[in-house]
Amino acid sequence: MLHRGMVRLAILILGLAGFAEARAQTDEIQVYNAEIAAPGVFNLTLHDNYTPNGRTVPEFPGAVVPNHALNGVPEWAYGVTNWFEAGLYLPLYSLSGNGSLTYNGFKIRTLFVVPDAASRTFFYGVNFEFSWNTAHWDQRRNTQEIRPILGWHLGDVEIIVNPILDNSYQGFSRLDFAPATRVAYNLSKTWAVGAEEYDDFGPLRGFNSASRQQHQLFGVFDYKGKRWTLEGGAGVGLTSSTDRVVFKLILSRDLNR
Repeated sequence: MLHRGMVRLAILILGLAGFAEARAQTDEIQVYNAEIAAPGVFNLTLHDNYTPNGRTVPEFPGAVVPNHALNGVPEWAYGVTNWFEAGLYLPLYSLSGNGSLTYNGFKIRTLFVVPDAASRTFFYGVNFEFSWNTAHWDQRRNTQEIRPILGWHLGDVEIIVNPILDNSYQGFSRLDFAPATRVAYNLSKTWAVGAEEYDDFGPLRGFNSASRQQHQLFGVFDYKGKRWTLEGGAGVGLTSSTDRVVFKLILSRDLNR
């Protein structure tokens, strides 16, 4: 009954969400694995990504230029139940190549998952993010991300797919398809290595041409310590519309555990 309720709630939120077009910037480069904070636990995750070799032309007039930009955000999360985690991203920020620091807005997150995802062979969930954007971060003030989560633990191998839909409330056909995929191998209980791909095909009504699509492949590593978890990686762009080289770093720890 609990899982049915979770699915119904997720469907209801999806139905009320409105509908999408492409994102302009990236503050979080991560594949969601359906693991959440335990009930009553606060978690802090620090997301940062740096583009040493990226696009030198803004996505739209006045937008942050990706080349030499550092984007990041602290993510504040709270485990409400064993199947629901609430989160707040604040503040979103960018340090541009010219040294200017800008505030990019904030996001509210609601994440619904199957309990104990880390110990299951097959796991799943869905995440909804609601964003308030500044003018240099996105052309639309209010946007949303709909992120289903599907994954498998196959011995030491982990396969995860997040078939993301980006939503700017312009109708179903304008939902932007931007999936993220991860394949990783657990070297031990604390270390893992893997590959992640982040794509943006464009709106559902008609994908962008191959040259205008974004495809980026990352080599990543994970460390799970007693107090901190760490994920790092380097990505290379596979199309001319994608930033050529990007580094990412994610640090996370429970605050009251």
